Amino acid sequence: MNILIKFVTLTVVISAIGIIYLQTSDETIPKYEDTWWGPGSESPHADTSIKPFTIRWTDEAIDDLKSRLNRTRDLVQPLEGAKWSYGISGPFLKEQVLSYWLNKYDFKSQLSHINRFPLFSTNIQGLNIRFLHVKPKDPKGKRVLPLLILHGWPGSIVEFYKFIPMLTTPRDDHDFVFEIIAPSLPGFGYSDAAIRPGLGSSQIAVIMKNLMLRLGFNKYYVHGGDWGAFITGQMSSLFPDHVIGMHSTMCTVSSAKVSLKLIFYSFFPSLLLDEEDYHWFYPLSEKAAQTLLSTGYLHLQATKPDSFGIALDDSPAGLAAHVLTTFSDATKRGNRFKEDGGLFEKFTHEELIDNLMMYWMPKKMTTAMRIYAESFNKKNNVWQTQWPVEVPSACAQFPSEIIWYPRELLQERFLNLVLVTRMPRGGHFATLEEPELAATDVYKFVGIVEEQMRRSKKSAKKADL
Repeated sequence: MNILIKFVTLTVVISAIGIIYLQTSDETIPKYEDTWWGPGSESPHADTSIKPFTIRWTDEAIDDLKSRLNRTRDLVQPLEGAKWSYGISGPFLKEQVLSYWLNKYDFKSQLSHINRFPLFSTNIQGLNIRFLHVKPKDPKGKRVLPLLILHGWPGSIVEFYKFIPMLTTPRDDHDFVFEIIAPSLPGFGYSDAAIRPGLGSSQIAVIMKNLMLRLGFNKYYVHGGDWGAFITGQMSSLFPDHVIGMHSTMCTVSSAKVSLKLIFYSFFPSLLLDEEDYHWFYPLSEKAAQTLLSTGYLHLQATKPDSFGIALDDSPAGLAAHVLTTFSDATKRGNRFKEDGGLFEKFTHEELIDNLMMYWMPKKMTTAMRIYAESFNKKNNVWQTQWPVEVPSACAQFPSEIIWYPRELLQERFLNLVLVTRMPRGGHFATLEEPELAATDVYKFVGIVEEQMRRSKKSAKKADL
């Protein structure tokens, strides 16, 4: 009887997905307006200047933070043997993180560190977007290529502080080097948040395109992880005349066709995967359970970000607990079964707290979490806006990333997939965990694309003769 029930259930699921596929096979890419997201309405005299920007932490704000940290109550002990399987250990958080933040974190020194790269501000569609703009100090005669790099949640631009110097330093084996533009996404860090509903990832893609145009870049490369991966993918579909190529550490593909394939291959996994990769997808019931277990935050942030945000914007302990749980879970599978959550195996105290400060000081956790509510709804569904990407693309696959697809399925969306790199180590926060691996892959990808364009131009010249 159980076997019959499973068979009937599976048949219904396959039939339902097939119907969905037939109904949603239209892959028409829409056009988005330059919506005004700030106060008032767009004015013909809107400020389009680009100004230097400096992050500042007042003594009053630091004293308030220290007072809150100092008044953290004793936190509840985890259940015996539970470790981090119910979430972060309260005593560990207080003793190993909050105490360090209060007593050892050098606010003055770290603020100087966060301001180490040139920061700027410009108003795009009513929002003041703050961004890093880092040029090579000495390009050594090499071509300088613009590269837009985008972070996600619960990260920030400080994820890129080890990554950027590796991209802006010339390499002997390449005839180019990068000029980096790294904005804080709207509602994150020191960038303004929208004052009205509707600013999802697709709309942010428009803002990022307009930012690059404001800076004078008509054509450029893009790189992203987490929400940055979604947004750069959407930019590549929406604006292929501007995006030369897309590099991502979290390539995603979502369609009913892909879902059908995954169900089909669950019966015959060897037709799709090497045996060592079976664990990514099969057994499906186990993977579905793991996904449900690890995405509780997503459901909450996609439905009640403002209610949840009150706790995180008011309590540094609550903020740290939520963010660092994600840093632990997404860095390496199995971290929740460790007494320390594996938190400091990849990150230093300063790196983690610098990132927390990018949420705490500007009070941006609530507005940052709204990207989930604005991108997982009937009007803006990030899984339904994964249109085909025709520009050259690269997927760097880190073994502990939270989302993974084999090349065959990636090619369903990325129609010009020129590079898929299986990394030896690393997880979701790849540019912070393994910046050298990530930077080398970016160089490799862009080198391939630049060579392809060089050959194409050479062939075109010959054809004209």
